[in-house]
Amino acid sequence: MFRRREPVPFAFIAEADRFRSNVAPPPRPRATPSQIAGRTLIGLTIVAGFVGSLLFGLPALETGPRTTHQVQQSEASNGR
Repeated sequence: MFRRREPVPFAFIAEADRFRSNVAPPPRPRATPSQIAGRTLIGLTIVAGFVGSLLFGLPALETGPRTTHQVQQSEASNGR
């Protein structure tokens, strides 16, 4: 193999902090209404799952006896 005498083309890219191009990428295609509706429904489903798990999980996270719990006594324990 032979060795090139001139520097490698585009070697300045490695030396630069960030490569800036004057060529703009093509614009992204716009989302269709059905895609927007689908993404919205997926987002709402995820949020509803988080809220539901929080509502069902909070009672399990409570510590100690509940003060609002009423103890039911039978008539036999009243001693009448």
